[in-house]
Amino acid sequence: MIRVRFAPSPTGYLHIGGARTALFNWLYARSKQGRFILRIEDTDIKRSNKRYLDEILSSLKWLGLEWDELYYQSQRLKLYHQYAERLVKEGKAYYAGVDKGAIIFKVIPQKIKINDLIHGEIEFDTRTIKDQVLIKSDGTPTYNFACVVDDATLNITYVIRGDDHISNTPKQVMLYQALGFSLPEFAHLPLILSKEGGRLSKRKGATAIGDYRRMGYLACAVVNYLLLLGWSPGKNRELISLEEAIRLFDIKDVNKTASTFDIDKLNWINSQYIKSESAQRLAEAVIPLLIKKRYILKDNFDRNYIVSLVKLFQNRINKLSDFIEWADYFFLKRIKIDPLARKKFLSKDLSKEFKLFMERLEALEDFSIPNIETAFRQLVKELNIEAKALVHPIRVALTGKTIGPGLFEVIYYLGKEKTRERLKRFIKKEV
Repeated sequence: MIRVRFAPSPTGYLHIGGARTALFNWLYARSKQGRFILRIEDTDIKRSNKRYLDEILSSLKWLGLEWDELYYQSQRLKLYHQYAERLVKEGKAYYAGVDKGAIIFKVIPQKIKINDLIHGEIEFDTRTIKDQVLIKSDGTPTYNFACVVDDATLNITYVIRGDDHISNTPKQVMLYQALGFSLPEFAHLPLILSKEGGRLSKRKGATAIGDYRRMGYLACAVVNYLLLLGWSPGKNRELISLEEAIRLFDIKDVNKTASTFDIDKLNWINSQYIKSESAQRLAEAVIPLLIKKRYILKDNFDRNYIVSLVKLFQNRINKLSDFIEWADYFFLKRIKIDPLARKKFLSKDLSKEFKLFMERLEALEDFSIPNIETAFRQLVKELNIEAKALVHPIRVALTGKTIGPGLFEVIYYLGKEKTRERLKRFIKKEV
């Protein structure tokens, strides 16, 4: 059975590169009816933090990457010591110093070849590698040693990881040989670069997965985008579900060259998923963001009203945080008017026109979108002005913005009271 692993360290949050590695491992396991093992590399006691661990686990679950088995290196320390001491007894390693502190592995000069499933044959010369520490003086194992012991004893058959681990491969192969373990297959994923061509930084896409979640990206969209960072479903397709990807994915089809992280592409993909998602489900994701902003109270809001507003913006937004920003005027008592919008559309005195329109709205017994539109169009006809001469000023007066959903929908969902209050401020020249 195919067994793969993802081995994050809880010394930081799960970022784009790590999430893609986890996804490709998970996909390969699922596509081959194998097992996906999660191994927490937490032997660095000083730097490991439960906050990071919780975020990693939460992010993986949010992405839909559930694991089949879970292990913690901190619970396997005895095992690493047993194997290190065995190498000492066999003359393949030695203690550093008389106090038997660190244990050092003797590197044997040799040529090592591996057939990487992505890059093809890679050859290493171990003469450039010095003797390797297995157990540090504080009793904790080094990365390469713990990694080999874990991968071998957990029966990992495929090691799928980033290109930055290629330099670790010969060191690990020597340990496999010394311990008599069978080698797994190796597949090294090319790096993910920024649009400028350098390594990802926090400013250029290396944001934690949890941050993308909080910014209002959908898990299905993030997974879809991660899939495209080094793999393609073919036929120039850019939208693919996780379920379909399981059927098509093979680690051997991953690109050899580096991928480029493009936030605009992620935003577009996210917008496509938002458009196709039900407004009810989007509203469930939006509600916590509204509560956090204190736009609504946790236990006192109209869920159907939120769903209706989401429908208004669903085809216009790239991420759910856009909704929070663009729809704020539905929740605020006092709105801020964009200075440029004020100068362009509200510099002229329109108090008479606003007053007449407000009276028409007040007279409506059935305050519906068609009736609001009819009242508006009758007024501009009587005033002998173009509709746009009043549409834009009213929109800015009611929302503070120049763009948004249709004006009549905005008025309907704002309601008579809020519409009246905001128009009155301009009639009385209070703003």
